[in-house]
Amino acid sequence: MASVLNTVPSLRISNFNNTNRVRTRQVFTPSSVSFTRRRLTIRATETDANEAVKPEAPDKAPAAAGSSFNQLLGIKGAAEETNIWKIRLQLTKPVTWPPLVWGVVCGAAASGNFHWNVEDVAKSIVCMMMSGPFLTGYTQTLNDWYDREIDAMKEPYRPIPSGAISENEVITQIWLLLLGGLGLAGLLDVWAGHDFPIIFYLALGGSLLSYIYSAPPLKLKQNGWIGNFALGASYISLPWWAGQALFGTLTPDIIVLTTLYSIAGLGIAIVNDFKSIEGDRELGLQSLPVAFGEETAKWICVGAIDITQLSVAGYLLGAGKPYYALALLALIIPQVIFQFQYFLKDPVKYDVKYQASAQPFLVLGLLVTALATSH
Repeated sequence: MASVLNTVPSLRISNFNNTNRVRTRQVFTPSSVSFTRRRLTIRATETDANEAVKPEAPDKAPAAAGSSFNQLLGIKGAAEETNIWKIRLQLTKPVTWPPLVWGVVCGAAASGNFHWNVEDVAKSIVCMMMSGPFLTGYTQTLNDWYDREIDAMKEPYRPIPSGAISENEVITQIWLLLLGGLGLAGLLDVWAGHDFPIIFYLALGGSLLSYIYSAPPLKLKQNGWIGNFALGASYISLPWWAGQALFGTLTPDIIVLTTLYSIAGLGIAIVNDFKSIEGDRELGLQSLPVAFGEETAKWICVGAIDITQLSVAGYLLGAGKPYYALALLALIIPQVIFQFQYFLKDPVKYDVKYQASAQPFLVLGLLVTALATSH
């Protein structure tokens, strides 16, 4: 339920197969963007140039040199693919599904009413399918659709700007994933015997949040604070709420706790902003590293992550659950160590190492909090 922008006045198209060649008579500059045979294409006109122009290469290698595994996960460095179903899967970015699945697990645990029987396991799997493949897939496809002009400049080999999938196919996928996710939400409400369709409305609200995150005129992702908090809430709060509502009652204290945890999600989202500082600056995006500078943004990031978890630990201690509070503190310590060891040294160079090292402790902390609230 979970995931850039301004109109760009000019575009330079380079020949990726001949990166060492230099054109001295012709330079390609775009004159229009159009849909030809319902596929997104870039038309170019030729203009004379009296001086040599070096072709610009994209930030990453062209898709033809990429990995098939990356293609299936929907991450950078993907291989070029012609199979339409693999392309459809790539657009949904399966690598982004696990946090939503974990959120459902935490919500089910927090309810105190999940039992290891066939029915409850089946309910949880359907809720995970709704949160991950359907609604996160909808969000990611929608985001790529609204980023297609930018991708045509920066990464023209991606599925939409390259024409590997047509306009109609993308729009159809967006609608099918959205309606499928909302349909599963309604089914879960009926299955759980809800008088008020709370899971359906959570799914509807999350879908609306995804839309205004990616689409103009609001396009929340252009603002570092609002966009990253919306991202954190989508990945932590919404799936938790759905899992808890499915098996129990969504209470005000849980809403406050998970919203607080979404601030930690904001910090995690900032981690990913450092590697795109230059691009964000060129496009006028006010990510926090752009707005505050790299040094200040590093401390905002770790502060959001650490202070949030310390606050939750304090809440658990005040609620008479000292052992859970101590367990959460024990999980915060290694995160702080990895922040100093990797992230605060160089957030661009060590972002992957930091996230791989520290985030498992954060997600375990979520489960500890969920278990604490269930007792």
